[in-house]
Amino acid sequence: MRLRALLDTDALGLKLLGGEDELDRGVRGVMTTDLRDPSRYLSGGELVLTGLAWRRDAADSEPFVRILVQAGVAALAAGEAELGDVPDDLVVACARHRLPLFAVHESVAFATITEHVVRQVSGERAGDLAAVVDRHRRMMTSGPAGGGPDVVLDLLGSDLDLRAWVLSPTGRLIAAPKGTMGARGTVPALDPEACARLAAEHLAAVRTGRRGPHRVVLDRTTYSLFPVRGSGRGPSSEPGDPRGTMLSDWLLAVEADAGDWAEERLDLLQGVTQLIAVERDRRDAARTVRRRLAQEVLELVQTGAAPAEIAARLRVAAPVLLPGLGTAPHWQVVVARVEWEDGRGDGGPVTQALLEEILVDPASTGPEPSDRIAVAHTGDEAIALVPLPSVTDEHDEAGPGVQADALLESVRGPLTAGLDGDGRLTVGVSAAVHSAEGLRGALEEARHARRVAAARPGRVCAAGHQELASHVLLLPFVPDDVRRAFTARLLDPLREYDRRHRAELIPTLEAFLDCDGSWTRCATRLHLHVNTLRYRVGRIEQLTGRDLSRLEDKLDFFLALRMS
Repeated sequence: MRLRALLDTDALGLKLLGGEDELDRGVRGVMTTDLRDPSRYLSGGELVLTGLAWRRDAADSEPFVRILVQAGVAALAAGEAELGDVPDDLVVACARHRLPLFAVHESVAFATITEHVVRQVSGERAGDLAAVVDRHRRMMTSGPAGGGPDVVLDLLGSDLDLRAWVLSPTGRLIAAPKGTMGARGTVPALDPEACARLAAEHLAAVRTGRRGPHRVVLDRTTYSLFPVRGSGRGPSSEPGDPRGTMLSDWLLAVEADAGDWAEERLDLLQGVTQLIAVERDRRDAARTVRRRLAQEVLELVQTGAAPAEIAARLRVAAPVLLPGLGTAPHWQVVVARVEWEDGRGDGGPVTQALLEEILVDPASTGPEPSDRIAVAHTGDEAIALVPLPSVTDEHDEAGPGVQADALLESVRGPLTAGLDGDGRLTVGVSAAVHSAEGLRGALEEARHARRVAAARPGRVCAAGHQELASHVLLLPFVPDDVRRAFTARLLDPLREYDRRHRAELIPTLEAFLDCDGSWTRCATRLHLHVNTLRYRVGRIEQLTGRDLSRLEDKLDFFLALRMS
């Protein structure tokens, strides 16, 4: 379609601010962004929509426009909702580079323009696109006549013989053609392991800066992975940094090798991802109420508000998070943090979106199973308020609710691939509490648990409240030099003796402590005569100057072994 055709559609609310001589340019697609440098997501010919959140002062307009022109975009459309009128410096920059500029009235949603452009461009591009995009309203509506993004995938299968699935960044199945959501059908389902592997390959490809679609071969089947990006206003470490959106973007996995596709077919899939992105944006908008409730509760807890005030806010939150619940639930607090190794960026919004995904049951499907999760963010942490309908024993480690050891089990692979060499995710989980008075303690408990997780090796780590009643809480915070000096003083003489005499004093010490100093049980475990065991323990005491009959010396040896 031509740019001038956009001006003829009153419903789009576009006003031309410059570039009248360039209105015969063709539009090949549409992209919404508020990144300062969106070049990696541009392929040329797009109408770029922006809310101007990237603009801090007048000096930002010139480099932004230059990037768009170098990428070969067709035109720029700036929304008036953020700043009112489009700034003069942006008008001047577009005129200097001969880039057509439109103003979008604040009453017009970018999604309306996106749907119109995708429909028009797709209809003109190729005959096989019409079957998909001309029915976009039915695709994106809810209820019996619609069905959301899974209808898009049904049409890809019926009209173009393409099998495709929509996955979350952690590999959870969000949408699939009929028969692939676990039930029997003509299209085989993607098993959870395959979904996780595809998500991991996608995150690894995006992290390393490779342009999509990404080609992946699993069990001799080739898939092409297309990112499904929202409005461009999602979480990001900082403008121009793709790492935040990487951890929250959906992806479209197509069972085909897109490497040999014609340009028209690639355009088709890009158009489909834009239609699915409408559903993604709707999901994000639906989370606004839950996020606001969590933010309000968090602010009350952190500022030391009266328990009665916090309890009143929880009574408001409970029906939203658990509809139909007659009484106030128990609550758990989960704290998470994404840390980039270069120290740049604010991880709070990034982790907020990621934690919302992690807390969803990995066995659930569809775009909206997270309607019971309220996640706020403060500083560089995301904090989730998780309601539990009933708790029989809040000290029962195997009881209901979020369990730290199981929380990251299904997402560890994909997230490790996405964070490898660049960042870490650490999560802490509190015990369940049954009143507003317990929330402040639960928040501190979850934060302490997250710090314990952060002291562990690995890209993705979690710790629960059960670990806070143990020495495990203290050991990770011992400085490395103190740790090395302490363990060397106690254990190095034994290691050296074992090296020279093959005496196995270290294994003997570990078994002796594990048997609580019982000579009989330890000798049985090591298959030794008791006199032989007494000789070894005596040698340990002689080499170290310690007495293993004293509790203090036993404790020192125990800690040295745990820290070594």
